[in-house]
Amino acid sequence: MNSLLNLLGIESWKPILSALVLPPVPLLLLVLIGARLILPRRGLGWLVILLSTLGLWFSACSGTAQFLNQVALKVPPALTREQVAELKAAAQAKQPIAIVVLGGGQEALAPEYGVANLNSFSLERLRYGLWLSRETGLPVAFSGGLGWSQPDGQPEAQTAARIAAQDFGHPLKWVEDQSKDTRENAARSVALLKPAGITQIVLVTHGWHMPRSVAVFEDAARGSIKIQPAPMGLAVRVDTKSLEWVPTARGFTNVRNALHELLGSLVRA
Repeated sequence: MNSLLNLLGIESWKPILSALVLPPVPLLLLVLIGARLILPRRGLGWLVILLSTLGLWFSACSGTAQFLNQVALKVPPALTREQVAELKAAAQAKQPIAIVVLGGGQEALAPEYGVANLNSFSLERLRYGLWLSRETGLPVAFSGGLGWSQPDGQPEAQTAARIAAQDFGHPLKWVEDQSKDTRENAARSVALLKPAGITQIVLVTHGWHMPRSVAVFEDAARGSIKIQPAPMGLAVRVDTKSLEWVPTARGFTNVRNALHELLGSLVRA
């Protein structure tokens, strides 16, 4: 599918197409179809409306997101303290390993700062990547350019480099600022790190984004670089168990992220 979009020259349509096929748009359309069917076929019309309404309900539940992450996406676990210690030992032995943080978007202009700023997803990933670097001594790369929905402005990786140096006091070693999506993150990061002799990448991104990210990085590396997932953002953020099946804004965001990754894996985008 990604190749087809490139062939047709409509890569920039990817954000629009994603919005159209992910909740709530398809479910809202089903509600309208069900309402129209009530007139000629009352039973079928109400069935479609009922199923659509249930779909809308469950598409905003944290429990649905947890199910998708565990069963459909199979999100890998976080690095253990033992694995972090092994990475530290590898760094001390001068093994060619790099931490790669994947961008998740930015604000072209944050009025309170007067400059571009990372969005919450990117900032969380950057923070964990820098923490992991401090714990292990491994160098950090950040991958992220201008997304398809942001045609101009400062590339995300440059924003991350400024924040890493100024706010965290931990400069990045590599900046990959040309990629527009996850597949390009992989291709361009591998191309950047291969000449430096890197043989292992510790990949940092959110858990729901990790399975697809590992797959495209392994495709790009073609066995020349080992990819080790270092997922973050794995905490289950529900105050009480009963709220897992009550629609919330956070639940909707989590479900949509999971479905977006399933769609991306399905069409290999």
